[in-house]
Amino acid sequence: MSTVAERLQSLGLQLPAVAVPAAAYVPYVQSGSLVFLSGHIAKKNGQVWVGQLGATMGTEEGQAAARAVAIDLLGTLQAACGGNLDRVARIVKVMSLVNSTPTFTEQHLVTNGCSNLLGEVFGPTVGAHARSAFGVAQIPLGACVEIELIAELKD
Repeated sequence: MSTVAERLQSLGLQLPAVAVPAAAYVPYVQSGSLVFLSGHIAKKNGQVWVGQLGATMGTEEGQAAARAVAIDLLGTLQAACGGNLDRVARIVKVMSLVNSTPTFTEQHLVTNGCSNLLGEVFGPTVGAHARSAFGVAQIPLGACVEIELIAELKD
């Protein structure tokens, strides 16, 4: 059985450092064994990934954006775990906000970009999670996707 770090390496992923919050919040809060990660917006080449699903972006590009958010979330989760993602007992919940037109109905498929990566990194037991995916009129800075995450940590 491989470690999370080994799985990340096999996927060719290097996790970013925790981003400095752009407003009045903290990147994560731990309460008991649960850690709550603040919403992370999609970024591409270090810049906000701007777009609206159903207008300027399609589902496949949205999935790529959600995967990029998952990578940023993993960087923050790693910091919350003291640098050791093997402390994650379970990904409990993912909530995804997708900047989309009123007629776009594939928010759930966009969010699979995040969920699938979490499954690859943590495996089918730890990575399987409850989830919500919402279409919204706008996300801060015009981002196409924002995702927050709740995880349970081992002692």
